[in-house]
Amino acid sequence: MTIHLKKCTLEDSRKLQEISYETFKETFRLENAPENMNAYLEKAFNLNQVENELSNISSEFFFVYFNHEVTGYLKVNTRDAQSEEMGDDLLEIERIYIINKFQKHGLGKYLLNKAMEIATERNKKKIWLGVWEKNENAIAFYKKMGFVQTGSHSFYMGDEEQIDFIMTKTLIF
Repeated sequence: MTIHLKKCTLEDSRKLQEISYETFKETFRLENAPENMNAYLEKAFNLNQVENELSNISSEFFFVYFNHEVTGYLKVNTRDAQSEEMGDDLLEIERIYIINKFQKHGLGKYLLNKAMEIATERNKKKIWLGVWEKNENAIAFYKKMGFVQTGSHSFYMGDEEQIDFIMTKTLIF
């Protein structure tokens, strides 16, 4: 079993779009109306949007490989790329997406550790993320990894307002 990362570039935009669609649908399609799911997917993961995010110097994407196969990705944000104004001392983990059949192999933890490593290298005091209030497995995982709920914000799936918990972890240098 080998796990490794590759930083994404613009040349990876189509593969990133494909994995984004697949992982998001796998995770959230059963709990959301198809029209809201489709509206969100088209807004968040159209090719132009993916390329714009890849081009933003305050965001980074990393593919995670499991036995030489792309199985998911990590997206981290700093400065103005953060989805909430959290300040320059924080790094946002916007996405940790793993294809369902590759979950439970330690890939989420591997990506989370990579995010903490990036934050530490950049002298960030905390890392944070938003997680859907109904995603109990993810919430339990983040709590186990030392995150605490520090707030909430609205997330729109199409025209439906949903609540994401904001979870934060203080980094120790």
